[in-house]
Amino acid sequence: MQCARNEWICGEYLTTRRGILLDAVVQHLQLTGVSVLIALALAVPLALAARRWRWAAGPVLGLTTVLYAIPSLAMFSLLLPVYGLSAALVIAGLVLYSLTLLVRNILAGLRSVPEETRQAARGMGYGPLRLLLAVELPLALPAAMAGLRIATVSAVSLVTIGAIVGHGGLGNLIYSGMNTYFKAQVLTASALCVLIAVIADLLLLGAQRLATPWARAGAT
Repeated sequence: MQCARNEWICGEYLTTRRGILLDAVVQHLQLTGVSVLIALALAVPLALAARRWRWAAGPVLGLTTVLYAIPSLAMFSLLLPVYGLSAALVIAGLVLYSLTLLVRNILAGLRSVPEETRQAARGMGYGPLRLLLAVELPLALPAAMAGLRIATVSAVSLVTIGAIVGHGGLGNLIYSGMNTYFKAQVLTASALCVLIAVIADLLLLGAQRLATPWARAGAT
């Protein structure tokens, strides 16, 4: 039996631990999805503020860069007194790490909108809110989606660090498998992490293509 011989590939592991693997995948997806959505909700107003007030761009970009540079273990240690050993601790850390990728790309997308396009929209009677929603954000979408894709893939990977507090999704299986030198568990959980990241990236790429038909037309 392969599992008894502790091989890297063990079909029996997939069948006997199916429920455990499914629970770990669900937790992994939940932590990733909630973290990225919260980070996106924070990144949009931060990018808009940095674009609106030039003096705010430096502090916003500088702060998010500093947060991204903090090692993950140190980040979780700093947040531990606030959130305790909970899933919220992992989510908070992932949100802070995702901010720099999202803010920079959203801001770059907004800055790439041609000024003549804005002027033309204003000449057609577009107010600030309508200009933002109907013109600026759609044109900034390709750059923003690029940041979202990178942030999502990064979050899928960083979720595994949450195993140190028992909320790491597939990272829990990787961590316990490393401690017991259970090769099949380590390889299976790692492969599932990669699969989740690839599928998430492809889904976001497909959503981007659907949302920006003019970009596809320009590419052809």
